[in-house]
Amino acid sequence: MTMKAAVVGGGIGGLVTAVALRQAGVDVRVFEQASAVGTAGAGIQLAPNATRVLDALGLLPAIRRVAVEPTEFDFRRWDDGRVLSTTPLAGAIADTYGAPYLHVHRGDLIAILAEALPVEVGARCVDVVPGDRGAELLLAGGRREQADLVVGADGIHSLVRRSVLGAEDARFTGHVAFRGLIPAERVAGLGLAHTATVRMGPGRHCVHYFVSAGRLLNVVCVIEETSWTRESWTDRGDPAEVRAAFADWDPVVRAIVDALDAPLKWALFDREPIPRWSKGAVTLLGDACHPMLPYGAQGAAQAIEDAAVLAACLRDDADVPAALARYEALRHDRTARVQAISRGNATRFHLPDGPAQQARDAAIAASNGLTPDLDWLYGSDIFTAA
Repeated sequence: MTMKAAVVGGGIGGLVTAVALRQAGVDVRVFEQASAVGTAGAGIQLAPNATRVLDALGLLPAIRRVAVEPTEFDFRRWDDGRVLSTTPLAGAIADTYGAPYLHVHRGDLIAILAEALPVEVGARCVDVVPGDRGAELLLAGGRREQADLVVGADGIHSLVRRSVLGAEDARFTGHVAFRGLIPAERVAGLGLAHTATVRMGPGRHCVHYFVSAGRLLNVVCVIEETSWTRESWTDRGDPAEVRAAFADWDPVVRAIVDALDAPLKWALFDREPIPRWSKGAVTLLGDACHPMLPYGAQGAAQAIEDAAVLAACLRDDADVPAALARYEALRHDRTARVQAISRGNATRFHLPDGPAQQARDAAIAASNGLTPDLDWLYGSDIFTAA
């Protein structure tokens, strides 16, 4: 009998999971609470550990058509734009790790994924009940669905997580990000190359790179706040606020920020690693179980890795709880380490000028931006316990 799976959440993690499970012979349905599959959003970075999985799933050719392959990754100083290090990406990184490094608009990627399988929209999950065999999904309006497996890919505020593991608030990190997309022609005079650029400064940093085949510049400007009191974790940002925050930065940064007409202001939350992700035939994936700060550009990549490993475990073992136990064993320590790396960068990127900042800059320059974690992150076999 064909295994039946319900994936809660139609974001990147949920959709890649559904594609991977379907290719593993599982009958998959995706339930998304929004009224349409989301094509909004900003840019994401897909490192080789993610694009290798997408290639194996047959999705990479379509993604390449809407992506940008950056030439290099640059760290720069905040006040004068001085380059601290340059890491070659295009060609070089694919030669080393067997897969490219790409920048893509989240909406472009989701549109490609949604073409590969049907998604039921307007289907809001309100409870999940694990059973002795399988699980029951309760949807708004009283509808119930039975499945042999339920995957919660419904983000950091996951209902599935709360249903099976109990309530626990996410932690506000003290960082907020202003993010937005700028038409490339509006910043053409700045001479920006197709690079991934991080500009680090005291108490804040700015990241920018092109997406949508070079038509849009994705910009993320992060500052520190002591609290987040608003009910929503994403608000409309005030352009004047972000301009004031970067008023004394390099003129290129100021010009980029001036072009941000309607940024979103995004509170950054995360959680500590949890000891278990599953209960019976219900498991979690991506931000639902290991949310991380975006400072390692690995949130989507780790969800994509989760999807591949979960599908492989279920293909190899029809005993769902046993397969989920193996999935956790393969993924838990690796994702916890990536969470820690990303959290560490929150401090590293925001050092005030002084001895610690000078030591950081010297270390970055000496390593050409490469860290000892890079081979482990991009080149590890995700199908063996890390």
